[in-house]
Amino acid sequence: MTLQHDRPRTLGELRASGWHPRSVKAELRANLIARIRSGAPLFPGIVGYDKTVIPQLENAILSKHDFILLGLRGQAKTRILRQLKTFLDEWIPEIEGSEIHDDPFHPTSAYGRRTAAELGNATPIAWVHRDERYKEKLATPDVSIADLIGDIDPIKAATRKLSFADEEVIHYGLVPRTNRGIFAINELPDLQPRIQVGLLNILEEKDVQVRGFPVRIPLDMLLVFSANPEDYTNRGNIITPLRDRIASQIMTHYPLTVDDGIAITAQESWTERDSGVDVTVTRAVRELIEQVAIEARKSEYVDQSSGVSARMTISLLENVVSNAERRGLRTGEKTVWPRLADLHGAIAAISGKVELVYEGEQEGPTNVARHLVGRAVKSLFARDFPDAFKTRGRGKDAAAAQVYAPVVEWFAGGKGVEISDESSAQELYDELAQVTGLEELATKHLPVTRAEEIGPAMEFVLEGLHQNSILSRNRVDGGGTAYGDMLKSMFSGFQSGDED
Repeated sequence: MTLQHDRPRTLGELRASGWHPRSVKAELRANLIARIRSGAPLFPGIVGYDKTVIPQLENAILSKHDFILLGLRGQAKTRILRQLKTFLDEWIPEIEGSEIHDDPFHPTSAYGRRTAAELGNATPIAWVHRDERYKEKLATPDVSIADLIGDIDPIKAATRKLSFADEEVIHYGLVPRTNRGIFAINELPDLQPRIQVGLLNILEEKDVQVRGFPVRIPLDMLLVFSANPEDYTNRGNIITPLRDRIASQIMTHYPLTVDDGIAITAQESWTERDSGVDVTVTRAVRELIEQVAIEARKSEYVDQSSGVSARMTISLLENVVSNAERRGLRTGEKTVWPRLADLHGAIAAISGKVELVYEGEQEGPTNVARHLVGRAVKSLFARDFPDAFKTRGRGKDAAAAQVYAPVVEWFAGGKGVEISDESSAQELYDELAQVTGLEELATKHLPVTRAEEIGPAMEFVLEGLHQNSILSRNRVDGGGTAYGDMLKSMFSGFQSGDED
């Protein structure tokens, strides 16, 4: 970034310009007020927090509070913290050469005070961009007080022939070097308690001491933190005095609606490819991907205290697109439409993104991933179709039974279908169109608007019927899937090979 040539370059020029210093929190508050009045977005790219998290962030900044974001993984905590720097002034002056961004009017370091005293109005001024005023540290058990606060530097003392009693032998840590800025600590509970104690003075008295050195260094900064709420009882704890000094505690959350989840996944995923194959992702596929995450967040196989990150749906969508893209490259199709088989071909994006409880570990990551896809299909099928458990109903349930009767009877006649994620759209349609009543059932209850969506819709119906224990499903050699009559499958022993 280049500096403007008309910006003051000495302390005298700065005084003459009329510039006045203000604290970091006052600066953030003023700029937030201006942003709110202008109607500009406060946290661009943060979806689903407009009525929950963002108002609390506004309150914290307006109150000049240090704050902590508490939430499970993948809830945009770090992204929010990094966007706080946009509320800082674009440029601020400092005494040139200062390690802790000394305010030219009120220097705090020994170097800054000495320079201002010796040079007066000729003191050289440098300008610091807002990007340099945000510092972030990931808390790990090996972080030391020296890393955060600083330590005596014996090499500096020796080379400059200074006494250890001289303030200038201090090597400043990350916190003092963020003076007049924003300092963020991610995963705060991972800091050892004795290190957390070192933050107490910063939050309350706004100063630091290095190894009990008699001089205190007053700091001007906003301190912000992030943590997983479960960490209070798992990996570590936030000590009570520190938690008491953090003025605002803000809870984050996963998307509250499917639409918010779809928007986040679409925003973060890489789906625009350059392979010459156009992958058209329908709303139905996007809903199904989000439903997988919803099912994972309530599954008995998944450790709910760990959470299921939005990164899972992002990776899953990217893998689904890749699976469809790969099919298009092999079949020569210029446009391909992702379908259910692509989700089964992308389970690697699920199995590595969830932490399993003991029961899940017994089932195995791949089986749990397939189970989650199946639960997602069953949930959406129940939303769009009549109750599949009434397929053999009588009386008032006869109408529901009639809906599925043609399909069920076709399979009951000993017939079956076999599909693969490598079959072209036409091959998929030709295979499934032979099932009596299947196309009519799919187009009646699903929002099919294009001919290319009919095959995937019919495949979804078959999987929905399988998840409701009406049809059997078996994997076949070559990675394909075969659907058949449940009763026949049970008698012939096929059920033992069913992947669910």
